[in-house]
Amino acid sequence: MVTILDATAPVAKRVRHPEKQARPDTEVKRKPEWIRVRAPTSKGYQETRSIVKENNLVTVCEEAGCPNIGECWDKKHATFMIMGEICTRACAFCNVITGKPNALDMHEPYNVAKAVKQMGLQHVVITSVDRDDLDDGGAEHFEKVIRSIRASSPGTTIEILTPDFLRKPGALERVVAAKPDVFNHNLETVPGNYLTVRPGARYFHSLRLLQRVKELDPTMFTKSGIMVGLGEERNEVLQLMDDLRSADVDFMTIGQYLQPTRKHHEVMSYVTPDEFKSYEKIAYTKGFLMVSSSPLTRSSHHAGDDFARLKANRDAKMRAAVG
Repeated sequence: MVTILDATAPVAKRVRHPEKQARPDTEVKRKPEWIRVRAPTSKGYQETRSIVKENNLVTVCEEAGCPNIGECWDKKHATFMIMGEICTRACAFCNVITGKPNALDMHEPYNVAKAVKQMGLQHVVITSVDRDDLDDGGAEHFEKVIRSIRASSPGTTIEILTPDFLRKPGALERVVAAKPDVFNHNLETVPGNYLTVRPGARYFHSLRLLQRVKELDPTMFTKSGIMVGLGEERNEVLQLMDDLRSADVDFMTIGQYLQPTRKHHEVMSYVTPDEFKSYEKIAYTKGFLMVSSSPLTRSSHHAGDDFARLKANRDAKMRAAVG
């Protein structure tokens, strides 16, 4: 039997989040003035976009719909998302595609390193989708990317934002051994929200992961971030700060959750700039070396400038301890 395909028939559009289609639509609240941004149009933005496309790279800036993409790309700052654009998790807040990922691109470490060099980056952020399908969760791929960047741009500092490597023995140790300058893993929200917001993850596993980085390499900077506006209570955020300090985390980021679609978790509240400032002050009193807390704060926003301040703050703290 011969089956004839109708080439003129419309191709069904791929559903970005199939696991969310049965969910009822949630209300999308009107954004307050303090978190509105202009559409990106600058020459610098277009140049960065061109470099990303010609190297066949994926950025979390695009995939996650980051509101800071215009500002960052204009300055030729980009966060590269490795191991494809399809995630094995289905977090309620995230706009990255969910599904069965493709095979790893073995040329990706070279292509990322090439783009870093083309853009002349002094500091680069590398993140990834969750790859629960891989035996090591993608640890070897992270290692290859880090080493490729080191080889072609030895003066560039490297910050990684990793998945949790849940049930992947030895994965974390491999990534830390590759010697990134900053190891970032986001808690994303308070523990009471995990079942609805981050169901594939475990709060205390993520916390332990950050603590383990410091045990493996006490000199490595660690970083973690959360979103607010997901229904958390203020005292829960303060307790999370204490948990991060117990894990000896150096740098904390706090930003406003923005709802990607009506099928995603609802924005429960828009936190005011004054509240963000209050969180920042409290976090510093708890001992963090660096805190970034504002409505538009994201993990990699101003990462290069923040890394310079992070180093300066640690040096100052060490001098004070000696003196």
